[in-house]
Amino acid sequence: HDVVPGQRIKCSLCTKILKKIRTLAGDDPDEAAVTAALKKGCRLLGRVLGKLCHKLVSKYQEQISQGLQNGDTPQDICATMGFCKA
Repeated sequence: HDVVPGQRIKCSLCTKILKKIRTLAGDDPDEAAVTAALKKGCRLLGRVLGKLCHKLVSKYQEQISQGLQNGDTPQDICATMGFCKA
């Protein structure tokens, strides 16, 4: 079973995943760039983190996409999703 239950995924894991995705999406991403980065980012994170990444992305794609297009920091986006304290 899951070592890291969905709700308890740590702030640092969330920001790590989001940083990777933001780097891939580029500086001023549109929806397509974000979607591509979400797909690619999870693959690049390795098996364990990749699995978490896919979970995070499928559940929160809307927030992640919105946040990246607004230029929010990974910390901000993870706070929006409830993983980091705002």
